[in-house]
Amino acid sequence: MAMQTNNEIRCSSTAVSYGKVLFELNIPEESVRKTREILEAVPQLPDLLMNPTVALKKKLAVIDRVFPEDMRNFLKTACRYHRMDLMDEIFAAYDRCRDEKNKILKAVLTCTAPPDEEQKKGMESFLCRKYGAKEAQIEVRHDADLLGGFILRAGSDEYDWSMKGRLDRLTQTLGGRR
Repeated sequence: MAMQTNNEIRCSSTAVSYGKVLFELNIPEESVRKTREILEAVPQLPDLLMNPTVALKKKLAVIDRVFPEDMRNFLKTACRYHRMDLMDEIFAAYDRCRDEKNKILKAVLTCTAPPDEEQKKGMESFLCRKYGAKEAQIEVRHDADLLGGFILRAGSDEYDWSMKGRLDRLTQTLGGRR
């Protein structure tokens, strides 16, 4: 079951490999989360760790001072092999591994009006049954161009129940008959 994160980051094979390794290291999720927060909160850090003019020894010393202890070896390896520029992708791949293990399905619901709680629970239930997930997390996005209805995306599947989609299909059908 392929699970997709909602931030839709497309990962290079290198980032996917690093993300899998990060997941398989069984580093506590709290440490991974804290590392992400540090990298996001201090934009100078990724710049410093990616800068080719900064000596590796200095970068490793910064990692030792700033990041959670159980993340340091991973970050040092990423730094040594010039992969710090892939950290967003690496974290996205890590998230997919974690979600897959926990059987959490991420989906995106694009609609003109947000669903009520009962409708959302119905969609979550459908997704869990269809994909064998324990939990479905639906990100709701607004798109007035749909004219009504919704599009539900889970992994590579798309369920288009929008008015725009129906009109497009009707146009194709009618256009094919001459």
